[in-house]
Amino acid sequence: MPFLEHLEELRWRFLKIISVVFVLTIVTFFFSDYILNFFLYSTKHLKYDINLQVLKVQTIFIIKLEIALIIGIVTSLPIIFYQIWAFIAPGLLKKEKKYVVPVILFATLSFLAGSSFAYFIIVPYALEFFLSLAPPSVTNNIAIDFYFGFIIRIILVFGVVFELPVLSLFLTKIGLLTPQFLRKYRCYAIIIVFIAAALLTPPDPTTQIMLGIPLVFLYEVTIWISYFFSKKKDNSV
Repeated sequence: MPFLEHLEELRWRFLKIISVVFVLTIVTFFFSDYILNFFLYSTKHLKYDINLQVLKVQTIFIIKLEIALIIGIVTSLPIIFYQIWAFIAPGLLKKEKKYVVPVILFATLSFLAGSSFAYFIIVPYALEFFLSLAPPSVTNNIAIDFYFGFIIRIILVFGVVFELPVLSLFLTKIGLLTPQFLRKYRCYAIIIVFIAAALLTPPDPTTQIMLGIPLVFLYEVTIWISYFFSKKKDNSV
């Protein structure tokens, strides 16, 4: 396929992704009140009191729009992954195309696992840490938009980094990654992992460590995934 036709196909697949995200965002907006209450659940079982405040007239509306967009993107992940796969599939062998369903399912579940881990484990610990820093004479009054920005950032970061095994599988299948390479640079990778954890999370050691440890674990998982699929690839040659 000529280069311009590749660009045209990429454009159409991108438009399909945008259309699906747009429709699901609109649908999600009608349920934004329930989702809003779900995100507020973390504030109800904390050791320290927290008072969320609305400081602008349009704050709640903007938050609902952001929630609808994020959930719209998350629920569109199977379609997004499929469109990405369909774009690169013509360059793959026929026997490699049979992995489309497992890869899409694996990628979606990895993102959901990372997001769930962040919301139910990391967010409560992070909130407890920051709220505990306030002296007894200070009341924790926090703008609700800052609160949502804080937890959404953590949730999305963990969701994305949990895609590391999927990336390993993809790069191994196209021959750009080998388990030998991953093992050789393991020490350097661990250092980079904790530097990335410090940059991606709020500036407290608890959250950074709780992101760094799963990242190290995921790096070990990527080695096994790369080993499995590279061995399977060699046996099929």
